[in-house]
Amino acid sequence: MTVPPRREHIDVLSNLVEAAGRDVADIGCGDGWMTRALTRLGARAVGIECAAKALTRARAAAPEGEERYLVARGESLPLADRSLDIVVFFNSLHHVPEPHIGHALEEAARVLRPGGLIYVAEPLAEGLFFELVRSVDDETAIRAAAYRAIGQAVRPPRRAVSETVYLTPVRLADFAHLRQRIVGADPERGPQFDTIAEELQAEFLRTASLEDGRYVFDQPMRVNLLQMGTANAG
Repeated sequence: MTVPPRREHIDVLSNLVEAAGRDVADIGCGDGWMTRALTRLGARAVGIECAAKALTRARAAAPEGEERYLVARGESLPLADRSLDIVVFFNSLHHVPEPHIGHALEEAARVLRPGGLIYVAEPLAEGLFFELVRSVDDETAIRAAAYRAIGQAVRPPRRAVSETVYLTPVRLADFAHLRQRIVGADPERGPQFDTIAEELQAEFLRTASLEDGRYVFDQPMRVNLLQMGTANAG
C-alpha cells in the first residue's frame, strides 16, 4: 500500500484552488485560522461558525485583512444565492448533525456562482491520532456519513473534480495541548477525556513522535473538490 505524502493543509489548498481575488466562505471556521489563511492568500474571506466561544476567539485574533465572521450553521447560511466563488469545509463537515450534512452541501451549492468550487477536507478514521480521539469520541460512523453525503452531492450540475489523500502532521506541545484540541472541538468531550486522562496520557507518550521538541502524529486527510456547472441552478 502506497503511503500518502506528508503535506501541510494550506499547501494542499493552494495547489487545488486559486483563492486570490475570490469570495470564499470558511464553514465551521472555529477560531478562524483557516479564514485568516485564506485572507493571506488574497481571498475575500468570511468565516461561518455556530459556536459563540470559538467565534469570540476568531474575532479577537489579529486580522490578516478584511476577513469577517458570521454566526450561523452550515445548513442555513446567511449568504445570498450565487454570492461566492469557493466554499471551504475544513475539518467541519462531519461536525454537522448527520441529518443535516446533505443540507449543508446543498447550501454551499446555493451560494456558489456558476463554476464555483466546494472544497471539503476531512480527517480519515484511521491513524494514531484518530485512535486517541476515538477513545474519547468515536467519529467513525459520522465521518463515513459525511463522505457518503459528498458522493450523493455529485449530480448535475455539479461534478467531482478531484480527490486528494495526504498525511498532515498534528503538532502538540504537551498532553494539555491534546486536551485543548480534542475538547476544544467539542466541549461535551471533557468529562470522558478527564475520566480516562491517565490512560490517555500513557498512550499519547507511547505513540507520538518527537520533532523539534513537539509531540507529532501524522493524520491521514482526504480532500474532495466539487465544482458547480456553468448552468448552475443552485
